[in-house]
Amino acid sequence: MKFITNIVAGLPVAFLLLFSPGARAQDPIQVVNNMTDEQLVNALVDNGCAEISNIRISGSGGGAAQRSYGYFTSGPDFPFENGIILSTGFAMDSPGQNSNILSNGAESWGGDQDLEQVLSIDDTFNATIMEFDFVPATNHISFDYIFASEEYTSWGDLEACSYTDGFAFLLREAGSTGPYQNLAVIPGTNTPVQVTTVRGVGTCPPANTEYFGSFNGVDSPIDYNGQTVVLTAESDVTAGTLYHIKLVIADQGDTLYDAAVFLKGNSFGSSINIGDDRLVAENTAICDGQTFGINAHVTNAISYQWYKDGNPIAGAVNETYIVTDAGDYSVEAGLGTTCFTRGEIRVEYYPPVTLDPFTWNQCDDDNDRLSAYYLFRIGGELVNNHEGLSVESWHLTTEDAQSGTNNLLTNTMLPFYNTAADQVIYARVKNEYRCTAIVPVTLSTPPLNAFNPAPIEVCDDDGDGFHTFDFTQLSEDILNNMPAGTWLLYYKSYEDAQGYQFPLQASSFTNTTAGKQVIYVGVYNLSGCYAIMDLQLIVHTFGESPADDEVILCADTTETLDAGSGFDSYSWDTDPVQTTRSITIDEPGTYTVALTNAFGCEGSRTFTVSPSGRATDATFEINDLAGNNNSITVTPVGTGVYEYSLDGANYQDSPVFEQLTAGEYTVYIRDANGCGPVYSEKVFVLDYPAFFTPNGDGINDVWRISYSYHRPGIFVTIFDRYGKIITGFKGYEQGWDGTYNGRPLPSTDYWFLIDLENGRKVRGHFAMVR
Repeated sequence: MKFITNIVAGLPVAFLLLFSPGARAQDPIQVVNNMTDEQLVNALVDNGCAEISNIRISGSGGGAAQRSYGYFTSGPDFPFENGIILSTGFAMDSPGQNSNILSNGAESWGGDQDLEQVLSIDDTFNATIMEFDFVPATNHISFDYIFASEEYTSWGDLEACSYTDGFAFLLREAGSTGPYQNLAVIPGTNTPVQVTTVRGVGTCPPANTEYFGSFNGVDSPIDYNGQTVVLTAESDVTAGTLYHIKLVIADQGDTLYDAAVFLKGNSFGSSINIGDDRLVAENTAICDGQTFGINAHVTNAISYQWYKDGNPIAGAVNETYIVTDAGDYSVEAGLGTTCFTRGEIRVEYYPPVTLDPFTWNQCDDDNDRLSAYYLFRIGGELVNNHEGLSVESWHLTTEDAQSGTNNLLTNTMLPFYNTAADQVIYARVKNEYRCTAIVPVTLSTPPLNAFNPAPIEVCDDDGDGFHTFDFTQLSEDILNNMPAGTWLLYYKSYEDAQGYQFPLQASSFTNTTAGKQVIYVGVYNLSGCYAIMDLQLIVHTFGESPADDEVILCADTTETLDAGSGFDSYSWDTDPVQTTRSITIDEPGTYTVALTNAFGCEGSRTFTVSPSGRATDATFEINDLAGNNNSITVTPVGTGVYEYSLDGANYQDSPVFEQLTAGEYTVYIRDANGCGPVYSEKVFVLDYPAFFTPNGDGINDVWRISYSYHRPGIFVTIFDRYGKIITGFKGYEQGWDGTYNGRPLPSTDYWFLIDLENGRKVRGHFAMVR
């Protein structure tokens, strides 16, 4: 809806001659900044019906070039031919091209408290204000505007997306101290129009995009980065009452990134609110065949004239008018010899709901021409292929259908029983716009024969008793026995089939009851007849497959793999394939046999054959010469899993024996899977004596390493307390008798260094006692 303001022009001819008579496409707007405050307000207000007083305009404190407001004209590329500009910068900088960032004005140019209060903001700067008093001639005022801002841009961070300058159109009765009403709001809301509330799709989150005009390129007629569409500020008022209006815009938070409001010339004034447009796109149009009344009452009006599509309607001179067809309607009310006000409304009509009379044929089992009819099913067929139509109700008479009373379809699960052959009932059909039409429907009952199909039996793939059935072949088989033009629908229950509701997918269905389930096939032909047939779905399963098995194959032996009894066929994955219940194998690996039961369902069993065998050799890591904390670590050679023992009776899984004393040991290694024989080998753990007594009694006369003769690769060096080498000997040699160059050495402590075969060095000391 839009309101057209008063007809009488507001500017003198001499003033209009100041401007160029035409403008080229894409030309920038032209701004004039030398007009008086009264001239600027007169350029905005239609003075024919408005009484204007108490005019005040304020803005930047600079010279004419730095005035923040002015009058503009434009070419065809800007929505307004002329009007007023109020900005937070310098009005003369507003013309395009859009190639500069406008950030004019200092902090000494203050803000506006009324704006801060109505927008709940603070720290405003660079405020430009146009305000005046007026007396409206009607009970409605309006004017058109565009908001533009440099803050419509692709910011580098989302935090900057919250930047917005503020503006408001503040209205209240003159002399009132109450709160202002803000007219600069998003239509139908109380949300102020700002950069953050009206924005197109870009880097920042969009908002109310239907009211965003454009992000402006370099060829824009104004030098601002973005702008709204043309918006209308409007309000109901009381005719004859003095009001004060304050149009204000200001920077918020800082003086950067200017914004502006462009006010359409001569758009401010009294108007007639004759209602919202009735449009198909907004789902508010009028149904075909209906009338629509418009009331344009204006207090103190002395004349009315109605127009359709810009042309006077003969005889339409009252305050009300009844619309019977689509068009652009307007009314002009005269309030005096020079004051006329107008209102406009566009009325659209929905296309008519048109359906031909319909006949529904339903099979009659006993030839009495009576049957149970499910009306919701018939309604579905009636509006099929008619997008947006639905059946609202069913009636026995056209009168009931037109008034919407005595609906036959009170319970969709219950049928309607006809009382006579070829009985006619009436469907009240509505479209998506709630417009209705009445369609006569004849209920007829010709016969139809069908047959019950054989059960569909399948084998389950995963043993859960469920399977997805493909009905393609079955549908072909059934239709081959039916007349041309017959089709099928499948249902989970007989009631669904009888009620023509919740059909399954025509091509496939997964049973919902494991093992066996009955579904139903509805058969239909061009006359609407149908029959319901039972269809058994049987899911056979393989059952529980034999458990997989693990088998040990000892070296140089064979094993027999038995798949088990009770199966119709066997197929081993050997090369060549073997089809016997059991097979003999002599190599490790994985063997799988495919099994088939009496229903042809398939399963399988897998044997994992792992190699094993006796130990054929071993290496031993001996950590000795450590007192009673000596150890033996065994590394066997072979393919088996082994156990270890030092006595041939008690075995352990660990190959490490710890806390051993010096001595001779036999290590036994056996296969944990029983592949024999047992491997054994002798090893020796060494240690050194803490003292010796070379006194010639034949007992402990020599210091040597116990069992070292089995370790010829070791070497022992003996030192005195000063580090002097006394002697040295190999593991298989006699040892030290306590002399040096044939002379006995005294009883005291001596030190030794043992170099082992693996590079390990053992140091210590012992005592010689004579």
